[in-house]
Amino acid sequence: MDTYAVGFARPDRWSRGQSAEHSFPWHAVEAHRPAAELDGEVELAVCGAIVQVWGSQKWERVGSGRTACPDCRRLTALAKPLTSAR
Repeated sequence: MDTYAVGFARPDRWSRGQSAEHSFPWHAVEAHRPAAELDGEVELAVCGAIVQVWGSQKWERVGSGRTACPDCRRLTALAKPLTSAR
């Protein structure tokens, strides 16, 4: 999968004793259809978080920032091609 939409995780307002702030609110969502069609939908992010998709954002730009989910960044990074062991 090489096309991703951007999802935003809202702070959990129901957890007592935990901060309402979310350190990494932006997540990658696999886009099996155009991101514009996903805009506003609730989806499962690559890392497993439940997020609301914001189709107008580009994951490549958000993913490199300080507020993107580290797991989503790692899982969506381009893999290096395999080489022969010979």
